[in-house]
Amino acid sequence: MDEAGTGRRTAALWAVWGASRAVLLLCALRVLAFPGPDVTSDVSVIYRGWYEVLRQGAFPVGDVAWQYPPGAALAILAPAALPFLGYATAFFVLALLADLAVLLLLRYGGRGPGRPLRGAWAWTAGAAALGPTLYARYDVMVTAVAVAALLAGVRRPRVLGVLAGAGALLKVWPVLLLVGVRGPARRRVWTWAAAAVAVPAALLAFALPGALSFLTAQRDRGTEVESLGALVFHVARHFGWSGQVLLNYGSVEFLGPYVGAVSAAAQALTLAAGGWLLLWRLRARRSAPHTPADAAFTAVLLFTVTSRVISPQYLVWLVGLAAVCLCFRDSAMRWPAVLVLAASAVTVLEFPVYFADVVASDRLGILLLSLRDGLLVAACAGAGRALWRSTVPGPVPVTLPGQAGVRGRPAAAPRE
Repeated sequence: MDEAGTGRRTAALWAVWGASRAVLLLCALRVLAFPGPDVTSDVSVIYRGWYEVLRQGAFPVGDVAWQYPPGAALAILAPAALPFLGYATAFFVLALLADLAVLLLLRYGGRGPGRPLRGAWAWTAGAAALGPTLYARYDVMVTAVAVAALLAGVRRPRVLGVLAGAGALLKVWPVLLLVGVRGPARRRVWTWAAAAVAVPAALLAFALPGALSFLTAQRDRGTEVESLGALVFHVARHFGWSGQVLLNYGSVEFLGPYVGAVSAAAQALTLAAGGWLLLWRLRARRSAPHTPADAAFTAVLLFTVTSRVISPQYLVWLVGLAAVCLCFRDSAMRWPAVLVLAASAVTVLEFPVYFADVVASDRLGILLLSLRDGLLVAACAGAGRALWRSTVPGPVPVTLPGQAGVRGRPAAAPRE
């Protein structure tokens, strides 16, 4: 494509990003009304409360909603860098800057000129589809670190390790960025990642009480109403199930008969997903520059879909990783990425627009949730299949006497 055409496409990208983000920021600031419950209260109430506790030199271990690794404190305290703004406004501005950083990384970072624009477009559209939730959680900041890690890792594996470790300190899941690292750089990457986690975590645990409380913070959780397993109870409520929907551990969950069994089944599926990833690691033989991104996207999809909780902000991670995959022309994740973008568009309908219908388990709520979770399951299956086929050798074509070509195992050498 000529430079003029690329310039026009880039200008259009910036125009759409700027317009969509202006609307999202105005919604976050409540200058414009967005349908459904206020999604910004987590920042103005919960995050602000944690901020006050952290400023006193301790983690908010008495708050059951605090379920994050110690690095999360940096995101919660970050608005102090803009003291001339109120806490919530400063947080939204920093989230906007993280969003901008993701776009710049996808457009210009890692691989130099000539990269496809589709990754940047995927982020621009997919993240905007989530509505003001994008700026009302700190997940966009974690996603910026993850995107930087994957793009830098193409040429600088050690940077991938350090950033993956730093991201894991913020919200655990970026440790999955290391799943697809293969070859001679693997040990160095894991070593740097371990150091990036262990050293700060040890210092924080020594200096501040409660730094590692997140390790046991979620053991008594139920099944969150937006998760895949929750569909069982949404339907069961129409047939007399006697459980309840309550605010528990900072999210709206089902509590009551058989919830423990469904939660255990979700955990078993998560273990099975981990087993599949281990099997893939053992069987994979082929690797390309896009393989770490493809593997990270697949791994995060697997663990998201099988989780007891699928909060709307989890889609921020998935859109970011999908966008990184689309930056590589040879990535096998094109269709799974499209399914994730579609799931983002449905997510904003189930939360916050029609969240009351989801909580009430009415027909519209069940329909939206089934559609969103169905898209994620389809993306998960497609990503797993694509990753396997692109990295695990299949049957090898061999030529036997009298045949033009037969697919099968290589012919055994004749015995002597």
